[in-house]
Amino acid sequence: MRDVGNSSSGRFILMGISDHPQLETIFFIVILFCYLLTLMGNLTIILLSRIDVRLRTPMYFFLSNLSSLDLAFTTSSVPQMLRNLWGPDKTISYGGCVTQLYVFLWLGATECMLLVAMAFDRCVAVCRPLHYMSIMSPRLCRTLATFSWVGGLGNSVIQSTFTLQLPFCGRREVDNFLCEVPALIKLACGDTSLNEAVLSGVCAFFTAVPLGGILTSYCLIARAVLRLRSAEGRRKAFNTCLSHLVVVVLFYGSAIYGYLLPAKSSNQDQGKFISLFYSVVTPMVNPLIYTLRNKDVKGALRRLGRKGRGGS
Repeated sequence: MRDVGNSSSGRFILMGISDHPQLETIFFIVILFCYLLTLMGNLTIILLSRIDVRLRTPMYFFLSNLSSLDLAFTTSSVPQMLRNLWGPDKTISYGGCVTQLYVFLWLGATECMLLVAMAFDRCVAVCRPLHYMSIMSPRLCRTLATFSWVGGLGNSVIQSTFTLQLPFCGRREVDNFLCEVPALIKLACGDTSLNEAVLSGVCAFFTAVPLGGILTSYCLIARAVLRLRSAEGRRKAFNTCLSHLVVVVLFYGSAIYGYLLPAKSSNQDQGKFISLFYSVVTPMVNPLIYTLRNKDVKGALRRLGRKGRGGS
């Protein structure tokens, strides 16, 4: 990131909603509330998947990975947001901005790929129920999870490296709540056509390929469900996949708008609030979506509660 405050030790200003200072207290309270819910919900899922033997299945292995990812994803940006909303200081250090950029891109791309692994898991569960545990072996689950995390890191290295080469010529005001690629590209004072092309190409790859895998999985699931004669069987299969589908729609919908359509969006505030949505809201609602309709998780919570009362 060249020419930032004439040195790499320069600081950036995260504008957020500084043009509406009367709303900052409200945003602080709402974001803090969402963050606390995110911590509580995702930590609960991780804890349950570790201590309850009935949840030691491939589905909850991936769900635990997703919860760990969401915790890191939101923690990479929300504390800085809260700090900037609380007082007059809206700055973030150069190192903080670079770290936030790398981590945010890494975890965002990892979630794209992890959702594919979760779709494959649901596909095997519905289409090959008798062979589910043999196909989704612990080794395969670990391989899919590792591939997701390493693939996400590759995306981060490519996008961050290209972005950090841009000349900023002393410009420091980032029109967003966090340091992310579209906002930093708009801040650059040089030719950004290559960066925009790389951004579009990498984002298209990490959107089209995972979505293609997810759609293929659900086409196979739909075909298997239509063959079921029992209405109860169809209902169970539908409930098995509904939570994952909702998470996919929320995550990919906001990510596509924020990363593939930034140049076409004339409303800067919309872009900022989309960033806020997938960095704050989505990690909060993911555990709610997976637990509200999930009998296994509800049962694990009841068993944990009984153990707690029995030990008191």
